[in-house]
Amino acid sequence: MKGVLLDGNSLGPGMDFSSIRAQLSELVIWPATQPEAVAERITDAEVLLVNKVYLGRNELLAAQKLQLICVLATGMNNIDLNAAAELGIPVRNVQAYGTASVAQHTLMLMLALATRLPLYQRSVAAGEWQQSPAFCLMQHPVTQLAGKTLLLVGHGELGREVERLAQAFGMQVQIAARPGNTQDHRPALDSLLPLADVISFHCPLNTDTHNLLNAERLQRVKSDLLVVNAARGGIVNETDALNALREGRIGGLAVDVLSEEPPVRGNPLLDALNEPLNLIITPHSAWLAPEARQKILDLTAQNIAALKH
Repeated sequence: MKGVLLDGNSLGPGMDFSSIRAQLSELVIWPATQPEAVAERITDAEVLLVNKVYLGRNELLAAQKLQLICVLATGMNNIDLNAAAELGIPVRNVQAYGTASVAQHTLMLMLALATRLPLYQRSVAAGEWQQSPAFCLMQHPVTQLAGKTLLLVGHGELGREVERLAQAFGMQVQIAARPGNTQDHRPALDSLLPLADVISFHCPLNTDTHNLLNAERLQRVKSDLLVVNAARGGIVNETDALNALREGRIGGLAVDVLSEEPPVRGNPLLDALNEPLNLIITPHSAWLAPEARQKILDLTAQNIAALKH
């Protein structure tokens, strides 16, 4: 079987493709693929591998030999799943590849917000410590996480690992029912929001979770709530959360994801980075540990192997 990878550079340097090559007779790796080039590059692909390249109905119709789409990520919102189903093309993603890496990043964001790291770094850079009459700066109140309530939205493998790490810091963990999952009988998000000191999202982006944390819900939270989103951009309404942060209606906001990536048309959160806010933006880097990136390829090889049996 011939495999075609459309955006190899998205996995970063130093990756070992041998597990995937062992499942295919040929593997063509394109570093990146612009939308107008997708159809031409996949015409003879039997296995198509993508990370973030969009595959719509027209692109899929161009791939007459296609037997399998492998998404080198968990989220599949870049694939027209309805069109793939109609054409009889299975779509397989990878899960739990970056549990340790993303959970570590989530706790880093949480700890940085709790200690007001962005604000104290700004103060030190401005020379305020050097001019302080006391031995320390203390104008930004620090949150002790021990005893505080962490609200998790999404409790799969990643959410459970974040729960374990948070409990090591002495936090109490509440888990909201996953929006759109009618089989989840845990308390609803709206009932738990007023209790939360920290909220962290670990759910997919879909019609049920888009703008999940919005202006209406932000009216019902504690004024010192810390918001962490290392899931998908669009789950937290960026404008609404920024307004709440500026107005002192939440205590901090940290995101690893934005509603458009890369943010070539700008983003209100990026515009606010020069303001004295407890705001952190990392460039979708929670998954970047080399162990996590390599596991993506090895799990994808298993998906291809399953097709052959």
